[in-house]
Amino acid sequence: MELRLIRMGHILKKIQTCLLIIFFAYPALAQEDIEKLNVVFILADDLGWSDLSGYGSDLHETPNLDRLAKQGMKFTNAYAAAPICTPSRASIMTGKFPARLHMTTWHENSGTPTPNNKDKLVAPATVGNLSLEETTIAEVFQEAGYFTAHVGKWHLGDAAHYPQTHGFEVNIGGTMWGAPDTYWSPYRGQKFQNEYRYIPDLGSASTDEKNKAPAYLTDALTDKAVQMIKENSNTPFFLNLWYHTVHTPIEGKPQLVEYYKKKVKPGMKDQNYEYAAMVASLDENVGRVLQAIDNAGIADNTIVIFFSDNGGRIGKYKDWETVANNSPLRSGKGSLYEGGIREPLIIKWPGITKAGSVCDSPVISNDFFPTLMEIPALKKTQIELDRHDGISLLPVLKDPKLPLEREALFWHSPHYYTTTSPVSAIRKGPWKLIHYFEDDHLELYDLDMDLGEKNNLADTYPEKAKKLYEELKTWRKDIDAQFPSYNPLYVPGNW
Repeated sequence: MELRLIRMGHILKKIQTCLLIIFFAYPALAQEDIEKLNVVFILADDLGWSDLSGYGSDLHETPNLDRLAKQGMKFTNAYAAAPICTPSRASIMTGKFPARLHMTTWHENSGTPTPNNKDKLVAPATVGNLSLEETTIAEVFQEAGYFTAHVGKWHLGDAAHYPQTHGFEVNIGGTMWGAPDTYWSPYRGQKFQNEYRYIPDLGSASTDEKNKAPAYLTDALTDKAVQMIKENSNTPFFLNLWYHTVHTPIEGKPQLVEYYKKKVKPGMKDQNYEYAAMVASLDENVGRVLQAIDNAGIADNTIVIFFSDNGGRIGKYKDWETVANNSPLRSGKGSLYEGGIREPLIIKWPGITKAGSVCDSPVISNDFFPTLMEIPALKKTQIELDRHDGISLLPVLKDPKLPLEREALFWHSPHYYTTTSPVSAIRKGPWKLIHYFEDDHLELYDLDMDLGEKNNLADTYPEKAKKLYEELKTWRKDIDAQFPSYNPLYVPGNW
């Protein structure tokens, strides 16, 4: 018995020695795994808050995104910093309000506007190129030793301001243009600039070798993303996968269009089966990305973020009365009503987010930058960061019931769009105030009681409206917001 104990002691001592050797021989690798989390940021274009089955669609089927939500955290009050694409994307890359950057309209619409005779106001001159002086989140990842790649839509400036000038080693598809002429290879046509409005670095090869069909853009972008995940699975990476879909042109795969055409029933909220087909392709390709992460064995070391840049597009399109149906939210893309800015957001952060958790706290796209800065490797970078207008979401990612230390959310859109005139807004708690510049009128809504923003309470609670308006004015002054001016060419009733 004594001999057996002595032998056991020797064995335990050897095990202890081996563990010490392993610990001291490979501390860097273990630490790197902890510090350098991969990030895949998936951004949809024009996807509305209620377009996913997990967010209330009765027609669309999004099993992969629903599964991602079950694995991570779903946000119910997530907002884009602007109701259109370019400024929202700028807020993601910089962590700043678009109004602070003077990037408040889409790239092609920027610059000094030409007055017409139908608009009461003239929009201010705006910036169309993301300044090279701005520090982007990609530059921080690059400084931390990450491989950085952008795949898909960019829309943040001309060739001198493409992704490779803002911290991305690889740029596939990122140009000044907001949408292709067609989703079918080679992605260009005659409607717009034939030689420029295309998606470079994808080629014209088919993704369907069996049928020799032209490549579908959403599939082709995913092919590149999957390839990069596979090739860089042993290297920390930051991947922007910014899809063009579900932006116009509304072109779904024929087999999916037929499927949803048969599925549509009278009384359904969603009726546009071509749009539903595009949503299905988006979901399918998100599933391919998630599978690639699993296949590479890096799921436990990879943060996945899914978001949309603005609300769903509404209004007539070809034979359709509307593209998206954002109900129960009011309005859509371009508007500061909820339908224009509230977005689906899902975040899976291994070791941080609890599977199937839900966060109801209001968050905004400015928050992504400071949140990702919580990755240990990024905290150690020597880059001096400017002020961010967002806050870290790490506390609510750990516990969605914790309050965020932020007073209010703000928006500023001094432009005309099909769904709005120049406007600003503030949300504080459940209260949301909207200020229209044309006639200076205010609208006040209690979002807890009136998600569809049908009941203007500005006259019912004048003191509440006044207080929020003062906070909105202070914020606009603090960020040097630009304002529209009176249009001397305006002719009342000239529509």
